[in-house]
Amino acid sequence: MNIPLDEIEISAIRAQGAGGQNVNKVSCAVHLRFDIAASSLPEVVKERLLRLNDQRISKDGVVVIKAQEYRSLEQNREEALRRLHELVDGVVRLPKPRRPTKPTRSSQRKRLESKNKRGLIKLARGKISD
Repeated sequence: MNIPLDEIEISAIRAQGAGGQNVNKVSCAVHLRFDIAASSLPEVVKERLLRLNDQRISKDGVVVIKAQEYRSLEQNREEALRRLHELVDGVVRLPKPRRPTKPTRSSQRKRLESKNKRGLIKLARGKISD
């Protein structure tokens, strides 16, 4: 699903963790914010996104993604956009409906036979009486 770039707010922030002087000087991490309610996505997709139990979606319905994997701002920007598209595409596709199945007679019989066999093995471990 294509999301217009004007609906996505991207800001550069300083990355966390080790990295030497570069980390202290350059803002190369990316903070992406995407408001689901204010977007041009279809209503069905919006509802599914809001129903998702994902830690990246706030209570206000804003997707917040932080990308700081790479040392370049542009690569982190692309990574954040890729993650957002992945999240939205995962909701667009409908899950296949589950068709309940029954175990076959032979599989039920084999299961019961193996249980019985195992029980006999355990029974043989008991005390021997004279």
